Amino acid sequence: MLIGYARVSTQLQDNATQIDALKKSGCETIFEEKMSGGRWERPKLQDLLKHIRRGDTVVVWKLDRLSRSLKDLLFIMDQIEAKGAGFKSLTESIDTTTSAGKMMMQMVGVFAEFERNMLKERTMKGLEYAREQGRVGGRKPKFKPIQTDEIIKLYKKGKAAAELAELFSVHKATVYRLLNRK
Repeated sequence: MLIGYARVSTQLQDNATQIDALKKSGCETIFEEKMSGGRWERPKLQDLLKHIRRGDTVVVWKLDRLSRSLKDLLFIMDQIEAKGAGFKSLTESIDTTTSAGKMMMQMVGVFAEFERNMLKERTMKGLEYAREQGRVGGRKPKFKPIQTDEIIKLYKKGKAAAELAELFSVHKATVYRLLNRK
């Protein structure tokens, strides 16, 4: 039996394209998930892995719909294989019910992991370069240095953090964070 798995990362995304492709490929049952592929706690994936039997084939529209990391992908593939089931990716034309398909899936997984690592490396280099240029990421400070000094001075004179928060139009947690840093 062909069993489909469709996943999108957020509730706002639509998996209609995946579902349509899975139905056209002959999937009788389709498990739909709306959550990040980087998380292992995916209830529909767990249901799918419990549901499959010897001779079934798990079908996905694209390899990254099953998992975002090579480690997890290989773990899931081991679970599928241990149940005596096959795996098929429509977009990448991978079919692990054949020897060539098994080899191809492993190669695609290695290249996907390589690309992720390269992206991570480029991002880190870009952030490092930005820091060297004096730029820092993140949210801009709520207070100007003169306001920070004033808040500290007023707090030391006995003003409560809640009063200071109201005076400077911020949440009192913002004032507490400022005071804890100083």
